[in-house]
Amino acid sequence: MTERRFEEAGEEREPSDPAAYLAALEGRLVADGCSTRWEDWAGGPVLVGRRSDFRLRWMATKLHLFTVGAVVPEITVPVVEGFTEQVMKYAKDTKSGLPVGLQNGVGAFPVLIGDRVDPAAVAWAEERQRVKFACMTRPVVVDSTRSYVGMYRGRPVLGRVYASHFIEKGSRYFDGR
Repeated sequence: MTERRFEEAGEEREPSDPAAYLAALEGRLVADGCSTRWEDWAGGPVLVGRRSDFRLRWMATKLHLFTVGAVVPEITVPVVEGFTEQVMKYAKDTKSGLPVGLQNGVGAFPVLIGDRVDPAAVAWAEERQRVKFACMTRPVVVDSTRSYVGMYRGRPVLGRVYASHFIEKGSRYFDGR
């Protein structure tokens, strides 16, 4: 497992307050051209960032990319798994245009930030990209006490055409670059 710590100007930062990390994430999303808004999900604030990109090299498809982040008191495998499912459904239901699979797909970064993180939840996020028909998610677990970001950074077979886009956006949004 490769250590990915919060970085800024090439230097490691001290452990961060989860809410401060979420606010910084909003700034990175806006800087990358995402529209952002705050929503209330089950009584808690959730950051939603969204962008759409079209590439001929993606077989002339459009990818709707959602980044949904929340601070939670404890991150476990069931918590990150449930949040990932919720974000995937939200993204599919919220995107505009043609139905998913007809020259467009949905990608999502479900992001949970906390200071009590089960190492199994980090391993679950780093294990693989989650895929359902024309919808890919790369869960992100942020351990604010260790300044550690766990997420899948590979090139899967399904959705491989979008892999470099996910890797670039993940690095830009979560590694603080």
